[in-house]
Amino acid sequence: MPTIVVEVMPKAEILDPQGKAVAGALERLGKSAFTGVRIGKRFELTTDGPADEALLTEVRELAVEMLSNSVIEDVVSVSVLDESPAGETH
Repeated sequence: MPTIVVEVMPKAEILDPQGKAVAGALERLGKSAFTGVRIGKRFELTTDGPADEALLTEVRELAVEMLSNSVIEDVVSVSVLDESPAGETH
């Protein structure tokens, strides 16, 4: 069963209070190598059929129309998870 992953992030010009809070926590923990944090959303859609181009096109449309708020968010990727055969672990 293929899994299609959709990643959505706030637009660059939109304030990200969650990201700002995490950035502040990292700084308090002495993790000064990070200059910023942005927090987005990840959706995983599983299908019984093949993840062919027609299905990916449908998912891209759903991502823009339903999974994201186009006023404040961008769909940054739609991809198919590389799944290992059943029983195999990483």
